[in-house]
Amino acid sequence: MKRLLINGDAHLQKGTKIEYGDEELICFSVTRNGDYHGPRRVQLACIVGVTEEYSTFIEEEYIAHFLETESINSEDVKIVI
Repeated sequence: MKRLLINGDAHLQKGTKIEYGDEELICFSVTRNGDYHGPRRVQLACIVGVTEEYSTFIEEEYIAHFLETESINSEDVKIVI
């Protein structure tokens, strides 16, 4: 499980399966920042992981501050489903 900071609007929703790099991940949580105030481009803060990690996310058996964080552009994300 990790946090992706996506610069630009990738049109993601909770439960969307994405392809980033060479792996397929599921968006467990999507937070949209910068609609009214902030940078010119919207930024999406997503918690993503594989299917096996979903129960860990639901039961909150992780510490959000200690997740690996990557900042990427919206063009680097491909929506699978």
